[in-house]
This record gives sequence, C-alpha cells and structure tokens, in this order.
Amino acid sequence: MRALTLVAVAALVVLAGCSALPATDSRPTPGEPATAPADFVDPDGDVLGWEGGYWYNEGLPVTDDDGLNETERRMVVNRSMARVERLRGIEFETPVDVDVVSRDAYREEYAGNGNASDALRTFDDAKFEALFLVGEDRGAIDVQRSNRGSNVLGFYSPSEDRIVVVSPTETPQVRETTLGHELVHALQFRQLGAGYDSPTRDRANANSGLVEGDARFVDHQYGDRCGADWDCATAGGGGGGGDLHLGVYLLTYFPYSDGPGFVEAVYEDGGWAAVGELYGDPPASSEQVAQPEKYGEDQPADPTLRDRSANEWSRVSVDGRAPYAEVGVGGLTAMLAYPAYDDSRRGAVLSPQTFLNYRDGAVDSRDPFDYTTTPVEGWDGERMWVYEHEDGDLGYTWRIAWDSPRDATEFADSYRDLLRYWGGERVDGEPGVWRIPEGESPFADAFRLTVDGDRATIVNAPETDELDAVHEPRN
Repeated sequence: MRALTLVAVAALVVLAGCSALPATDSRPTPGEPATAPADFVDPDGDVLGWEGGYWYNEGLPVTDDDGLNETERRMVVNRSMARVERLRGIEFETPVDVDVVSRDAYREEYAGNGNASDALRTFDDAKFEALFLVGEDRGAIDVQRSNRGSNVLGFYSPSEDRIVVVSPTETPQVRETTLGHELVHALQFRQLGAGYDSPTRDRANANSGLVEGDARFVDHQYGDRCGADWDCATAGGGGGGGDLHLGVYLLTYFPYSDGPGFVEAVYEDGGWAAVGELYGDPPASSEQVAQPEKYGEDQPADPTLRDRSANEWSRVSVDGRAPYAEVGVGGLTAMLAYPAYDDSRRGAVLSPQTFLNYRDGAVDSRDPFDYTTTPVEGWDGERMWVYEHEDGDLGYTWRIAWDSPRDATEFADSYRDLLRYWGGERVDGEPGVWRIPEGESPFADAFRLTVDGDRATIVNAPETDELDAVHEPRN
C-alpha cells in the first residue's frame, strides 16, 4: 500500500453510529455554565458544569493506564458530562449509560449487525461500483461493515439511550475526548431532535455534517483543554487496523472533516443559539456543509432523468430509501481521489496536494480532506438509477447537474482520466463510449459519457451493445 495511505490512517477519529429519531420543535436555549468553587463543594441544585458529584475542572483519583474499574469509569463519565455541559451550554437531565467493549467484541456484536436485503446489496454493489470504489469481486455492504469494525471508536445508540466506547485493550480504557463526543450525541438526540431521514448518501452526509460537525466542534474544544486546563483520561482510542478500504473511508469521513467547519461558521455568526436552530433546518446537501456560505442559498437541483430502459432491465429500489442514488461532493471526491491510494495500478487522477489540506507543512488532522476540488466544486444535484438485468447483470444511469457548462466539462475531463486509470479505452466509432476490458480491473464494463450544457450523464452496462438498453439516447 502506498505511503500516502498513512495520512488517512493517521487522521482516524471517532465515527459514531446514530439511528434516527423524530425531530422536535422544543429545543433548549443554551445556558451560562456555572463556575466551580475553589473547594469543589457540590452546588445546591443541578447546574451547568456539574454532574453526579463532580465539577468540570475537578481532579479525580483514577489511573487510566491499567484500565478503569466501574467506580472510576462512573467518575470519568460524570465529569465528562459536566465538561460537555460547560462547553455546549445544555443540561443533562438524566445520566447516560456508558459501556466499554474491546475491539474484537465490537466487531462481533455491533459492526456486522443487521441483515441486508437482496435489494440493498444489489443497490449498493452498483453504487459503489459506479464510484470505482468496490469492484465486482467484492460486496459493498461487506466492505462497509469491515471499515466500521476497524475504525469506529464509539457510538451513541438513540434507541437504547446508551454509549458504547471501543477500548483498544481487554482492560477497559476510555479516551475522554471520545466520550465527550458521544455525550454530545446524547444531548442532540435527547433534546435537539437530531434524528433525520437520510434517503441517500448525500443527505446522510449532509445530516451527519451537522450532527457529527457539532460533536467534533465540541470535542476539538474539549481536547484543547486537556493537559492545558483540565486533567483528562487519555488512554484508549485509535483505530483497530484490519482491512480498511481507504476509498470508502474517504466517502464516509466527510462529516468529520467538513462538518466542524460548517458548525463553527454558524457558531461564529450567532453562537450556540444559531447552531441549535440548524436542527430545525439541517443542510440540504453535503455541498452546503463543505461550503457554509451556500447553506440556505444554493439548494440542490433535481436533474430530470427519465427511465428509458428496455423491458429486460428492471430498476432497483430499496424500502426506506430514495429510489435513486445521490452521492454528492463527498462521494465524487472519494471517487476521483481514491486512485492516489490504490496500489494495484500506477498513476492517479487527482494529486494528493489537490484533495489534502495542509497546515504548517503537514496534513491538517482536524480537516484532512478538501471535498470541493476543481472537478467537484460546481456540483448542483444528481440522480443515479440502478438497473438489474433479468440474468442478474447490473447497470446504471447517472446524471449530475453542475453550476455551469464549464463545471460539467471539467468533471467530464476528470471522469475520462478515471476511466483511463482503471484501464478504460475509447470505443472506435461510438462517440462518448468507453470500455474497460475483462481482467483489466475489477470495474470491467462499458460506459457512455455525454455532456449537454450543465448536465453530465453516464450510462453503464456490461457490454457496449447493452448501453442503449439501459438508457436509450434521444435527441
């Protein structure tokens, strides 16, 4: 694996698992935290910055190097709740249950939970193949589950109202910033109405850009105080290695990289009250998260894409999801950047300097990826229909709207470079048609790319003579 992959692995942070809950219009107004007295005496009532007998800046008689016993863990959890209250300005009305499990236990009990329907597997296989992330030799659902098993540090379960922290050792260890991050999620789902429908990947990245961005913005502040103003439990944390797919990781990392900047931009304009208002009107696209100035100003377009498939091709849909895929700027950036991480071929489509953010000569660990590179920054909406042939072959039609014809052309140029990278060749006598031969890469298929003004359309089929059957071209 190329040396560049170490950049992404070094940037691993908390990836939280959150389920949907109904939104609420009753959101707390951020309050002014209390100041701890010099003797840390308990207050007369429950105040912001104090929880379960501990103030936010109170020292604890615990040692975390050898793991935390149950009593020590409860102390750390209560103090961490007090610290989140102080930073976020919202009161924990009741305690939060926290479990600590080993990496192996997490993989066994949580990472692979849930049965994926045949329709979901088919849909995701086509979508991740369209992104040139997971080829026909692997299952997209399995790759995503493997990634979660390798890099999740903790999660909050709204349905169970509890936090699970993943310890790198069998003796329970807790990194306090991970705990603080997940405690923010508890406040979000309990009191801010953070449960949203996420019918597409782009909407999931947009919603998580708010939810994870808020939590990451707080845990950045939390971490800055550890060692400076606060004593913190620092053992624990870190990914668990394993078979981490860096292209899929880049796609799912979007909320953690760009979300904090989105929330910070809103916070700087209007404080926590303005951030709280976002929960009633979350961003409509990942583009609005990546470029906060577009929030509320640049709604994603609906590029009309009609079904023009032949009878032997059937459109695939998944219950509870939109009938189409939409990957947004996070997905498109992952698609074009992944060749720089791939070690199966030579070359790249985007240079690392294009999609990595640098600070003081090193990759910015808090915001490592730029999801608005030149071929992607003009994104304006998309639709991808997934099709299955009666013999089981897959195909798709993907239309992406851009802000201008120039943006569409820039994307098309980079997409052709992507086809070349994976072994694609132009088909003589058929304008816009490409073919990746069998055995050349895991993405052997036929492709037709056309640009019409500010719309780029990609049609995929197993063979060139099937392209019209998936989507018949019309004048």
